[in-house]
This record gives sequence, structure tokens and C-alpha cells, in this order.
Amino acid sequence: MKIGELAREAGVAIDTVRYYERQGLLPEAERTLSGYRRYAAPDVERVRFIRRAKALGFTLSEIGELLALSERRGADMAGMKRAAEAKLHDVDARIAELQRIRGGLEVLVASCPGRGELEHCPILGTLSGDDQ
Repeated sequence: MKIGELAREAGVAIDTVRYYERQGLLPEAERTLSGYRRYAAPDVERVRFIRRAKALGFTLSEIGELLALSERRGADMAGMKRAAEAKLHDVDARIAELQRIRGGLEVLVASCPGRGELEHCPILGTLSGDDQ
């Protein structure tokens, strides 16, 4: 199949397929005599794997590691679980940071009456460092 068919079946843009090739996540495709890339069904599955891993927050580097692990089907699944646990830990840390940020914003929003002269705005004062 050609690159457009692969992209359509995998649910990504053609440029995404090319990008994954450049990043080494997708093996370089064979070319026809006329220079067109040729892909097979396993390539569609690989791109879908990448797309699903990205949706779960894995970076391209981490996805490369997951792909390498997935190619050793007879190996123990502990490596795959460790990778997922590490990503879960990262997500939990980001959630905690976002909750901290949200708390700070809630305090700022509650402290501002939303009317009056801007120079007396507690949000502006906090951001400018005038509240110290």
C-alpha cells in the first residue's frame, strides 16, 4: 500500500508517517521503481501502536523503547509494566503540579474584586511581586 493508504488506515496524516520514519519509529519503507513508498499491514499496526501510546502520554523516545520491547514477544512482560508504571508516576506528578497551580489561581481569583483600578489588582500585584 502507498503512504496515503497507510495514513488513512492508521488514522494519521501523511506527514506523521514520514515523521515517524525520520524518527526511526517506523522502518524506512521499501520503494517502488518509480520511487513510491510501499507499506504492509504490520506498518499500519505499528503506526496505530504509536498513535495509541502517544494518546496515553508517552513521548516518542518512550514509544521507541516500547516498540523495542514489543518486538521481543517471548520476553517477560515486566519491562512493559515498568514502562507503564513510570508513565503513570509521571502523570501523577503532573496532576499534583496542576492541582498546586489551580489552588494558587483560585486564591488569586478569589482575592480580586474584578472592578476598580488595575494598579490595585491583587492578581497583578502578586504577579509583579508587589505582595512581598
